[in-house]
Amino acid sequence: MGQNESVRVYLPATLDEVRPGADLPARQAHAVTPALRQALPDADDEGREYVAQLTAADAALALLTADPDAPRLRVVVAADVAGARPTPDAGPTTVVLPGPVTPDQLACLLVDEPQAAADVAAAANGDHTAADRLDERDLLWYDVSEIGFVPRP
Repeated sequence: MGQNESVRVYLPATLDEVRPGADLPARQAHAVTPALRQALPDADDEGREYVAQLTAADAALALLTADPDAPRLRVVVAADVAGARPTPDAGPTTVVLPGPVTPDQLACLLVDEPQAAADVAAAANGDHTAADRLDERDLLWYDVSEIGFVPRP
């Protein structure tokens, strides 16, 4: 992860933050880092990226806990960002971004289907059974051109 090397990061977000043409605020994101490679030596990069994505989905749930007015869906934004710095003390996937994520850096969105909203709301309120059900759900893939068309609960 060099200073000018672009790396795929998975940024937790809320649905209200993701708008066509809008920057996303810099915050902790998740990526395949040297620490993750060391932690999962037998996994391939696709498997490691999935771990980073799932960790970002958990962080998106935490964002919803802090913002009770946001639509109750987990959102993960995949972006290609240069200058992301690993912070292994915060977790093997955690990176710090050098600044806001701009629309031209976005690769895709990963979002819960609207039917997951009740489980997302319950999990954000501490319901471990609902959180377990969310672990069984895959996030839906959206192209960046579809940002304005992501269904809301």
